[in-house]
Amino acid sequence: MAFTRANLQQFYGSETFYRNPLFGKYRYTEGVKYIGDNGASWLVTDILAFQGEPDIQAYAKQEHFQAWTLTVNDDESATLVCEDGNNRVIFAHDYTYVDFPLSRIKLYLCNTVLLLPSEY
Repeated sequence: MAFTRANLQQFYGSETFYRNPLFGKYRYTEGVKYIGDNGASWLVTDILAFQGEPDIQAYAKQEHFQAWTLTVNDDESATLVCEDGNNRVIFAHDYTYVDFPLSRIKLYLCNTVLLLPSEY
């Protein structure tokens, strides 16, 4: 993987949106595409796939904002957590191994658009 936190700072106010062919209802921004194109397409796909989880579906019927945080541990295991934006956990998924260059990243899903916080 070739991106760093500094690379992600270039993304703000996206003008172009992309679609994942498996999840056509959802779009994502230039910053999220950059993450996917640089080895973490699995993260984008997983967040979109987890929209089918019952807890997330129930929440999404009432609210249109989700904060997703991937935290990578020293042993390269990780946890992906979805919160409501007010630190209330809606969903969590553990990974035994991830190949991700940052120890932590946050993404937002707002009105079916997945984006970096700087693009919000």
